[in-house]
Amino acid sequence: MLLDADDSQLVLVDYQARLMPVIFENEMIVANALRLARMARSMEVPVWATEQNPDGLGRNIPELIAAIETASNAGGGKTLAKMHFDAVEDGLADWLRPPVRKPPQGASQGGNARSLPRHLQRPVEPASSDSPEGRNTIVIAGCEAHVCLMQTALGLLEEEFEVWVVTDACSSRTERNRDAAFDRLAGAGAELVTTEMVAFEWLRTAEHPLFREVLGLVKQGDAQKNG
Repeated sequence: MLLDADDSQLVLVDYQARLMPVIFENEMIVANALRLARMARSMEVPVWATEQNPDGLGRNIPELIAAIETASNAGGGKTLAKMHFDAVEDGLADWLRPPVRKPPQGASQGGNARSLPRHLQRPVEPASSDSPEGRNTIVIAGCEAHVCLMQTALGLLEEEFEVWVVTDACSSRTERNRDAAFDRLAGAGAELVTTEMVAFEWLRTAEHPLFREVLGLVKQGDAQKNG
């Protein structure tokens, strides 16, 4: 099973300015998060972000905020402020798959809605234009891997999303905590991938019209490693 760009959404968890300096391998983590956001924008994959207690920990790093806002061409482009470690508890799943209002009792299965009082004759609300429908695959990365990233990924699995964790764009204050999170997520049914795996699975072929653009982002990562 490979990732499909047309079925994907990207969620970037808590790359906050006050948190990142203490994160293990923080420069690589931020660089890969930015590459993911830019690849998603190019391939019209919706991008969302979260911030844990932004009044206390500050906003996400400015470069990531800008990358997410400019990725709104396919929906998304929004950041969820949260207090729960699991962003699903603060409404993330509603953004990714907005709930559909059920029709009033008697209005479905052949019932006559016009027999209801006028104030109950309401159509089902359409999904928000910011919220893509039919994309059940969540590509997710963030910090800290063993806290907000892991709890959010587990919450999304419970909501029956397919969850793919981008390991080289996730970290914690310690390597041990990061690796423990990956072990637990894999055991719970999440797929573990890397930034380059996401890039080439979204592309599928060197004949893709965006191949050179995405390859340029991949090579930026190589240059940063060698630099």
